[in-house]
Parts: sequence; C-alpha cells; structure tokens
Amino acid sequence: MEPLKEMFNRNYYENLATEFSKNHKSFDKKKFLTDVTKDLNSLELNQRLRRTSETLKQHLPSDYKTAVEIMKKTIPDLNTGYTSLVFPDFVGLYGRDYFDYSLDALKYFTQFGSSEFAIREYLKLDFDRTIKVMQVWAKDKNHHVRRLASEGCRPRLPWSFKLDQVIKDPSLTFSILETLKEDNELYVRKSVANHLNDISREHPAFVLNVVKNWKGKSPHTDWILKHGSRTLLKKGNVDVLKHFGIKHSDSIELHQFKIHTPKIKTGQELKFSFSVKNSGSKNIMTRLEYAVYFRIANGTLSKKVFKISERELVKKSSSIIEKTHSFKLITTRKYHSGNQKIAVIINGKESQALDFTLL
Repeated sequence: MEPLKEMFNRNYYENLATEFSKNHKSFDKKKFLTDVTKDLNSLELNQRLRRTSETLKQHLPSDYKTAVEIMKKTIPDLNTGYTSLVFPDFVGLYGRDYFDYSLDALKYFTQFGSSEFAIREYLKLDFDRTIKVMQVWAKDKNHHVRRLASEGCRPRLPWSFKLDQVIKDPSLTFSILETLKEDNELYVRKSVANHLNDISREHPAFVLNVVKNWKGKSPHTDWILKHGSRTLLKKGNVDVLKHFGIKHSDSIELHQFKIHTPKIKTGQELKFSFSVKNSGSKNIMTRLEYAVYFRIANGTLSKKVFKISERELVKKSSSIIEKTHSFKLITTRKYHSGNQKIAVIINGKESQALDFTLL
C-alpha cells in the first residue's frame, strides 16, 4: 500500500497544472511543475499540501480574489478528497484580509473535500465573527457545509491546533450541535458525535447533561450520543453507563480468563479468551471490553481500551469469548518490547490484569 503522501505525486501535479491552465491562460505549467515537485520525495503528506498552496500563490494572479475565482472554476474538474484541501488551505493562508469573501470561498470549497482545517485560521483570527457564520452553515441545505459547521470548531480536531476557548467553555459551539443533533446525514452525525467526544475529555458532566436532555429525541440523536460518549464509556463512567442501560451487577461473573500466546513478536497476534456468566434471575445488558497496557518509550505502561461487544446476557447463561489483538505495525502506534498487560472490563469494572511479553 502506497503512503498517503503519494496522493501528491507527479501525475497529480501534471493534471492540476493542466486544469489551471484552462482557466488561467498565462499559467506556466512547466515552471509550476518544476517548482512544486522540487525535493518532493523528502516531503511528507501535509508538507506537500502546503507546498502546493504556496506554489499556486506564485503562479496565480497576485490579486487574491482573482486567484480564488480561478480556483473556483478549476476545482469542479479535479478529484475530490484529501488533495482538494489545497484550495481551502490557500484561503487559510492568504485570505485573512478578505474575511467575508474568504469564508464564502471556504463554504464553496468544502463541498469538494473539507475546509475544516482552514476555517480554524479564521476562528483564531476572530472567533465570535466566524462562529456566527458557522451557526448559519449548520442550517445549510448542503450536508458538506453542515458538517463543516461542526467539524471546523471541534475543540480537538486531529491534525490541527486546539481551540483553547472551546476546550474551556464548550457552550461556545453547542448551539451548532443542537441544530445538527437530528441530521439525516451520517457524515454530519459523525462530526457532531466526535465534537461531543472532544468535549467529554475536559467536561464529562457537560456531556452527561447533553445525554440526559437529548436521549430519546430520535434514533439519529441516540446514535450521536452513544458514539459521542465513547471515551466516557471506555473510562467506565458510571453515570454515563447507567444512562445507556449498563450497570455493574454481582450476577455478572468473569471466569477462565487466560492468555494463549504469552510471548509474541511484533507483527503477531495476542490471543486470549474468557467466559462471562450471568448467574442471576434476570437478563442483564452487558458491555464487554478489554484494556491493553502497552509499554511505552520511557518504560511505563499506557492503557488503551478496546470494545468487544454490547449485548443482553440471558439469565442463568454463560458465553465464551475468544479474541485476538494484533501487534502488526501501524503508523499510529510504536511498539516497545518487554512485559505488557491485558485486562477484561465488564460493565465498566476491570478485572485483574494478566501479563504477556512482547519480544
């Protein structure tokens, strides 16, 4: 599988130059390709994106609005997706002196990819003015624009800087979430849920109150609440668990928890199993998870929780669970050899951890 950065490759740039030359007759395709691909192999994904924006600035008209109008004509003929973020990135870099015009451009460009990173430059520039526009976007007929209203002002948007004022006071963006809580588009609902999940890291009580007030509004809203509460659920927050019908019961018993591969190498799978029994006289909603305590660079252990299932366990019954956890190399995690631990979590209550070794 090719690295993501290869989305910005020679073929992409040749096509980009061709399309721009159709809408800007003096666009120098050869010079653009020379400039934008210089030392390309040494650049990572977002460095390539930024290089593209900066090089377009050199090859489009110096007047900002004229350049953006050319970009507006060009983007419909290009592939949508991550490479289209070049267009809002250009607006984020060079359009701050043209506030209203630039926000309108971001609204247009987001329909071909996403303006979620660029809009944060304007939130940083003038939060109140920008958030008022985003509140209007939350009611837009285009679902890409509605999604931008939520995603762009997330407190902790991945790959972007934090919005400290929203981290401190989540009510600043809540009206947008309120508007979108029953949205028909899953793309939008995922953003609202992720926004709530961001808030939950500093303000669990705030999110718990949202759960209380929104629960039962609609199936769409209930889905948002469950997904948006995932961090609190994984932390075993008792109040949140109860609101989703999950609570600890002495009738739920863990048995025969064992590791079948106590020594593994990077690339292999940790295999473990256990049984869970409902010894009571009533069916009980049961949330099953496991926690891996990974060894990190400084030698300590860092906990990460993984969901297995959530289901009703029939009275006077038991279920055998067999699971594997892959230690295949991934870009988001670096593994360190040595002793590690794994534990089972049932309805927020964690078992005694068992040891295994990563060689």
